[in-house]
Amino acid sequence: MEYRTLGNTDLQLSAITYGAFAIGGNMWGGNEKQDSIASVKASIDNGVTTIDTAPFYGFGLSEELIGEAIKGYDRSRIQLLTKFGLVWDGSNQGKGDYFFDAEEDGKKIPIYKYASKSNVIKEAEESLKRLGTDYIDLLQIHWPDSTTPIHETMEALEQLIQQGKVRAAGVSNYSLAQVQEARQTIHIASNQVAYSMLNRSIEKDLVPYATDNQLGIIAYSPMERGLLTGKYFQDNKLKDNDHRNGYFQQFNLEKVQAFLDAITPMAKDKNASLSQLVLRWTTLQPGISVVLTGARNAEQAVQNARTMDIQLSDGELGFIEQELARL
Repeated sequence: MEYRTLGNTDLQLSAITYGAFAIGGNMWGGNEKQDSIASVKASIDNGVTTIDTAPFYGFGLSEELIGEAIKGYDRSRIQLLTKFGLVWDGSNQGKGDYFFDAEEDGKKIPIYKYASKSNVIKEAEESLKRLGTDYIDLLQIHWPDSTTPIHETMEALEQLIQQGKVRAAGVSNYSLAQVQEARQTIHIASNQVAYSMLNRSIEKDLVPYATDNQLGIIAYSPMERGLLTGKYFQDNKLKDNDHRNGYFQQFNLEKVQAFLDAITPMAKDKNASLSQLVLRWTTLQPGISVVLTGARNAEQAVQNARTMDIQLSDGELGFIEQELARL
């Protein structure tokens, strides 16, 4: 495994970082508790020491599973990254930005983006309890909240850092302008954003800024929620409550399948899966600090960790770029 310094901090994160959205179950067709816990343990045992989660993932369940999974490990060897700012329990009393309706047990649950100072402090305390720890390595706002001044949210993060409950502050899904505004209050370490072979929009402005200003970029959805594994084209049956039924329709699926067919021989030549090849490409892109990838069981976790064993030459990277240009 390769470990990388995040932005302007002393945090050393594993280049492949465990993304814990799916083990929360909601929007992913459910989960299996023991498999989820085993996937976290297998990740740590194979060098993936950084775990990224959020209260929204399973309405607290993802954080609870992680807290259970890391018991018995040396906490100093593990980096816990979590978030705040998506409220589903009505505690925001109607304040904040309405986001969307999630579903749980057939019921619609309104989700709001809400990042007032009091809510940041409240959510941080709840996350610490669920994770079973006394500090969070990186605490990030999950989505921008237009109803709360950015400086107010950042002041709350600064307070938590001063109290020793948080080691570093980050943002997620922030535009470059929002990053720059946040940095007027606190020197945030990172921005967690969507980035993949099919979505490279951050290369226009965020990546150049990040490389020039010690800002880490945490890339999420590098596999486009499983589309780039190729499995969808082999058996495209998803559960009715799986959000990917709609998500995948934004892409030209015929072209995506052709691209995957083109790079499959390279993956086979390296005795790697398509997933591993795609992830390795992502870790090698300029400005990308670490790459998030999920695992539903121990086997998937081990395969994710072994991604960093793959070597890609300049010629091979050039071939991939050539094929991506056809999309």
